[in-house]
Amino acid sequence: MPPLSDLMLFAALLVIAGGVAGLLAGVFGIGGGAVLVPVFYQVFGLMGIDEAVIMHVAVGTSTAIIVPTSIRSFTAHRARGAVDTQLLKGWIVAVPLGAVVATVVAAYASSEMLRLIFAVIGLVFAARMAFLSNRFHLSTELPGEPARFAIGSGIGLISGLMGIGGGVLNNTFMTLFGRPIHQAVATSSGVGVLISIPALAGYVWAGWGDAGLPPFSTGFVNWIAFALIIPTAMLVTPYGARLAHALSKRQLEIGFALFLTFVSLRFFYSLYG
Repeated sequence: MPPLSDLMLFAALLVIAGGVAGLLAGVFGIGGGAVLVPVFYQVFGLMGIDEAVIMHVAVGTSTAIIVPTSIRSFTAHRARGAVDTQLLKGWIVAVPLGAVVATVVAAYASSEMLRLIFAVIGLVFAARMAFLSNRFHLSTELPGEPARFAIGSGIGLISGLMGIGGGVLNNTFMTLFGRPIHQAVATSSGVGVLISIPALAGYVWAGWGDAGLPPFSTGFVNWIAFALIIPTAMLVTPYGARLAHALSKRQLEIGFALFLTFVSLRFFYSLYG
């Protein structure tokens, strides 16, 4: 067991991380996974956690946090009738399948590989935000099967590897095929549930008994971070949302694109710098 002073420092850094993640999530209107993973990576690194498992724990813990937040969000959106339940029913196997495959990949992938995956996909997201936004459409109808099943599995796979709830990916998919952004956002909360629950179980399995894990971890999920981040992020997120309303939609898109670009470059530097 680490000294009490180290645990207190770890807790203090996580409270600060929760504040930063909550503020950014509120500003950019995202679930927080794209923010939490790089923040966790920095905090775990400052605490001297084994480099071989830092990224795995960052992704696994972010996934655990998405479970309660996505369930809460989905319940609220469904009560308003904004969720495309037919799409979710069609993805009830596809999305969890992709998420489980992601945890199997993560079990054998190096920390460097997970950082590279996050960095590359982060740059793709940034380019989409900066240059395509929601103005470009492929069709007015969602694709049929088996393409839709494959897309759902892909969303689960990529999101599971990045520790995100799938909102950016699903929003892109639905808006590309003519669905309103509000319906896309509401449905993404359900996608987050389908991703996070099986992925949480997978990351616990993937890291079970691994050497170098931080204290109070079950597999690649750190419960100190889980317990401290949620209340802190929820407390701070409304302030971020208030700031978001003072900015235009385009300013938010560019801001999030710049954030993702910075995170991706930071990971590339850690790999090749």
